[in-house]
Amino acid sequence: MELDPSKFTEVFPWRPGQHYRLLINGAQFFPAMLEAIDAAASHVLLEMYIMESGDVADDFIDAFLRAAKRKVSVQLLVDGFGSRGLLMHDRDRLIEGGVQLAFYNPLRFELFGRRFKYNLFRTHRKFLIVDGQSVYVGGAGISDSFVGDRAWRDCMLEVSGSTAADWQTLFTHNMLRWSENPNVPEPLPVSQTGGTAGRLAYTSGGVRLQLKKALLNQIRRGQQRVWLASAYFIPSAKIRRALRRAAYQGKDVRLLLPGPVTDHPAVRHASRRYYARLLRHGVRIFEYQKHFMHSKVVLIDDWCTIGSSNMDRWNFRWNLEANQEAKDAALAADVREMLLDDFDRSEEIHYKLWLRRSRLQHLKEWLWGTIDRWLTG
Repeated sequence: MELDPSKFTEVFPWRPGQHYRLLINGAQFFPAMLEAIDAAASHVLLEMYIMESGDVADDFIDAFLRAAKRKVSVQLLVDGFGSRGLLMHDRDRLIEGGVQLAFYNPLRFELFGRRFKYNLFRTHRKFLIVDGQSVYVGGAGISDSFVGDRAWRDCMLEVSGSTAADWQTLFTHNMLRWSENPNVPEPLPVSQTGGTAGRLAYTSGGVRLQLKKALLNQIRRGQQRVWLASAYFIPSAKIRRALRRAAYQGKDVRLLLPGPVTDHPAVRHASRRYYARLLRHGVRIFEYQKHFMHSKVVLIDDWCTIGSSNMDRWNFRWNLEANQEAKDAALAADVREMLLDDFDRSEEIHYKLWLRRSRLQHLKEWLWGTIDRWLTG
């Protein structure tokens, strides 16, 4: 199948009546997701970048098979690169148990030529839909990396309300293109009682800048705080300028970024080349310690966005991403408490000390920054 990521261009509106629950770390969000699968009445839909065999995958596969056995439609779309660790035994279990399994953009083994670049297009989205009534979205994959003593720090947002149907529309578009026999059921009706506003924002080839534009608009409008957590901080020049301007205006601008523990040290070195100028303009930078900080969260006053996007240039260039935006004071308070706890577990980088970093650190920043510009330019 020829990859064409530009077909889907629908822009979803803000919708009232959304209910939110913030789930922090795998010890919270995995049990909640598994419980939701077991309660499904109509269908379970999963679009996931990372899915790899292990204890967590076993729990999810068992839940998917239980749902399929009670005639719930279970459909999984996993990334062709991110699912490399899903063993053939587990793939066979899913298919034989009645689960529809599809792979986004399977790898093409061509070292050179026009088609090689298609291997860079990935679905980096991470969400689970249950009955078209609720959705779990965030930065976590189906992986043992998110449990245990060395668990990656991350969160998922449970959303109940009409935006779940929008997430299902997004899933259906991708599934129609990558599955041989797609048949996604209609969402079940949802109650609009109470709740607050929310919106699905995403990127694809046709709507590449939606997440970036939303972030820039909110940074400009924010009055008090601009807190951004990203596992891979390679922001565009516009985002960097907006952060510096917000700090100059007296807003509390903070970045929560990975420290020494990361799965991609090269990306960390490339991102650190931005530190000096941001620090000089009043942006505070915190590097998370002891564990890998994998969250993708932005909190600006009472607006927040949680999902798969690191808001970096690689995301915007190559990946399909999706976030839930929310305007909810209670959720914002929960996110604020989570991030304050993260800041306490971090080491703050100070401008004068940063200027005295080693020549070796300068060299690493230059080297990996040059490679980053070549890949995303």
